Amino acid sequence: MSEEPLHEPDPSADPAAYLGLLARGAPAEAYDRPVLLARASGAGPAALAALERAKQLALRVRAELEGRRRREAELSALFETAHDLAGLRDLDAVLRAIVQRARSLLGTEVAYLSLNDPAAGDTYMRVTEGSVSARFQQLRLGMGEGLGGLVAQTARPYVTESYFDDERFRHTRAIDSGVRDEGLVAILGVPLTLGSQVIGVLYAADRRARVFERQQVALLGSLAAHAAVAIDTANLLAETRSALAELERANGIIRAHSGVIERASEVHDRLTELVLRGGGVHDVAAAVSEVLDGAVEFTEGPLPAESADGHATRRGDAWVAAVSAGGEALGALVLRGQPDLDPVDQRTLERAAMVTSLLLLARRSAGEAEQRVRGELLDDLLDAPERDRRLLKERAARLRTDFDAPHVVLAARLDRPEPPATDRDGADRQRLWSAASHLAATRHGLASARDGGTVLLLPLGPGDTAAELARQTAKHLGGTLREPVTVGASSPVGAPATHPGDIAPAYAEARRCLDALRLLGRSGEGAAAQDLGFLGLLLADTRDIAGFVTRTIGDVVAYDRSRGTDLVRTLDAYFASGMSPVRTKDELHVHVNTVAQRLERIGRLLGPDWQSPPRALEIQLALRLHSMSAAVAR
Repeated sequence: MSEEPLHEPDPSADPAAYLGLLARGAPAEAYDRPVLLARASGAGPAALAALERAKQLALRVRAELEGRRRREAELSALFETAHDLAGLRDLDAVLRAIVQRARSLLGTEVAYLSLNDPAAGDTYMRVTEGSVSARFQQLRLGMGEGLGGLVAQTARPYVTESYFDDERFRHTRAIDSGVRDEGLVAILGVPLTLGSQVIGVLYAADRRARVFERQQVALLGSLAAHAAVAIDTANLLAETRSALAELERANGIIRAHSGVIERASEVHDRLTELVLRGGGVHDVAAAVSEVLDGAVEFTEGPLPAESADGHATRRGDAWVAAVSAGGEALGALVLRGQPDLDPVDQRTLERAAMVTSLLLLARRSAGEAEQRVRGELLDDLLDAPERDRRLLKERAARLRTDFDAPHVVLAARLDRPEPPATDRDGADRQRLWSAASHLAATRHGLASARDGGTVLLLPLGPGDTAAELARQTAKHLGGTLREPVTVGASSPVGAPATHPGDIAPAYAEARRCLDALRLLGRSGEGAAAQDLGFLGLLLADTRDIAGFVTRTIGDVVAYDRSRGTDLVRTLDAYFASGMSPVRTKDELHVHVNTVAQRLERIGRLLGPDWQSPPRALEIQLALRLHSMSAAVAR
C-alpha cells in the first residue's frame, strides 16, 4: 500500500490574514487577495470556504468600523464648530472652516457658501472650497433663480442629481455658464436661517451625478445652522463694538449700562464654559437665572407662532425665547421675575436658547447613535451568533451590558382592536422601538425593531423571574406610549457571552408566548410560558414538566409528604369518578364525609377556583404527569 503524501498547511489559506488587513486599514479590494492566493496555491474547497466566510465577516467589521468613524467624525466636526463659535474672533475663518468641514464630511469635490444682499435683492458667493472657476466664484443669483436662489427664496433645502436636467429651477444664462464652467452636476443646498429669515445658502456639490442621503442633508443643515450662528455672533460683536464706541462718548450711559454689559460678558463666559465641559440644559438655565437675576426654566413642546421666531418676546409676566433647530421646535427658555429686559439682556436670553438647542441636538444625536448600536448588537446575536464571542462581549461592555449575567428575551407589540393604516403603523413601530430602546438603555440591555414589533434582551436581576420582567416591561411600555403593549418572555437564558446561540431560540419562544397571549384575549399584558399553565409546556423550549407540576399541585403533594395524608390519591379518584363525592368514596373505600373533608382541605390548598374547567384541566394533567414521574422514579 502506498502512503498518501503529506501536505504542509498553506499559510495563504489562513483566515487570520484578514485580522492583519483590518489592523492596517486595508482597502476593500485587498480582501480578495488571500482567497485568490489560496486558490492559486491549490487550497481545498473547505479552506477556500473558510477563507470566504472570514472575508465576509472581515468586510462587515470593516464597514461597521468605517460607519463608526464617519459618525464620530460628524459629531467631532459639530463640536469643533461649536468650539469655534465659542471663541469667535474672525468670521471669515469660521465660515471657511465650516465650508471645509462640509466638503470633507460629505465627500464632495466642491463646497461653498453664499449670503443674501438685501440691498441688491440677490445672493452672492462668500466662501468657496475646491472651486477652480473665477466666473463661478463671482456669481450672483437673483431670488428664485437656480437652485441656490430657490433655496434662499423658499427657506427649504433642495438637491439635484443632475442640475442641467432638472426643470424645477429657473435656469439663466449667467448661472448655467458659471455652473458649467465649474463642471458641477450634483448640487445640494440648505438655507442659513436666523429665526424665520434666510440670510444665505450652504452648498455641497460634485462634478458627477450622485445621490445625497437624508443624513447628509441633515448634517449639512446642522453646519448651516452653525454658520448662521457665526454670522449672527459676528453681527452681535459688531453691534457690541458700536455700542462701546457710543458708550465711550457718553460716560454717563457707560455707568448706567455697565451692569448690563458685565452680565452679558458673564453669561457668555459661563455658557462657553458649560459647552466646553459638557454641561446640560438645566445647567444653562441655572447660569442664566443667576446672570439675569430671575428664574429661568426650560419647557418642552411647540410654541405660539409669535414666540418661535428666535427672538425673546414678552408673554404675560414672563419672557420666552424659543429653542429650535432646523425648523423643529424643541421647547423654550422661560424667564420669570423680570418684568422689563433691556436689549442686551434679551439677546442674552436668546443666545442661551441657541446654546440650549445645540446641546439638545448633540444629546439627541448621541442617543440615536447609541440606540442604533444596541440594535445592531442584538441583531447580530439573533442572526449571526457564530461571530467572535470575544468581539460580541467587548461590544456589549462598551454599552455597559453584562453578557456574563443571565438574560431574558422579550417580544413586544402594540395591540389595538383594529389594525391601523399603513403610514400610522410605521410610526407606531418607531414609537415602540424608541420607548423600548430607552428602557433597554436604563436596564443595561439591548433592543431592536423586528418582525413588526420590538425584541428586547434584558438582564435578569437577583430574585427576578421572566414572568415578572415581562409584566413590568408591558406596564412600562404601555404607560409610556399610552396604549396597550403585549409582551411575551422566554425562559431565562444563560450568559450570552458563553451561549450566544441560545438567543435566537429564546426569541422564537418569546414570540410564541406573545401570540398565545393575543389568542387568549390577554392583549396589553406581559407573561412568560410558566404563566400559561399547560399551554406553557407547549410554548416553552425547556419543557419544564417538574416546574408545571409544582406550580399546579405542588402544595397538595407537599402536604401529603409532611402530614402522611392521601390528598393526591383522593384528588385523582375524584376526577376519575366524574367529580362525584359518592363514587369517589366507593373508589377509596372511605366514608363520604371523609371525602368531603379531604376536598375541603384541597380547596384551601389550591384556591377556590380549582374545580373550574380551565383549572380542573390543568390539575388533571399535572396529576397524570406526577404519577408518571413517580412510576419512572420507582
